[in-house]
Amino acid sequence: MNDKAPGDPSGAAGPGGRAVGAERLRELPTRLLSLAAVHSDRRVNEELARVDARKWHYAVLATLEEFGPASQAELSARTGIYRSDMVGVLNELAGRGLVERAPDPADRRRNVVTPTRSGRRHLLRLDSLLAAVEDEVLAPLTSAQRAQLTRLLAKLVDHHGRQGDRSM
Repeated sequence: MNDKAPGDPSGAAGPGGRAVGAERLRELPTRLLSLAAVHSDRRVNEELARVDARKWHYAVLATLEEFGPASQAELSARTGIYRSDMVGVLNELAGRGLVERAPDPADRRRNVVTPTRSGRRHLLRLDSLLAAVEDEVLAPLTSAQRAQLTRLLAKLVDHHGRQGDRSM
């Protein structure tokens, strides 16, 4: 068994080393994945909230950093954030001076979003914060196990076409 906290619904050991959940629950990868995801998501949200940020802020800034300036539609497609939600996210980021929107010289009907210098610095701070959360959440794993987990999760996400990805 393992040494999870008493009352942990994952089937971990409780007081006296007794299992607190059915062993079959510990053998369901989808359940375990869900429990790990809930914990990870909670910790990410908590830490981002401490610096008045959200996962969508990070997704937009990271996407702009990697791909360069983009239209709202391109950002929506690349991040998985619904177009209707993207407007609000960009309003928040622009209001904080983290991105700028300007008319696209090639098509004046659309805006191009660009990160500001402050936005790039903010992204670096968020990178550090998320790395610390990752270290906490993945603490029981070796670096090789973390790399393997990342590859396996990416394979699952790629297989399912990111259709459920609306958070980061």
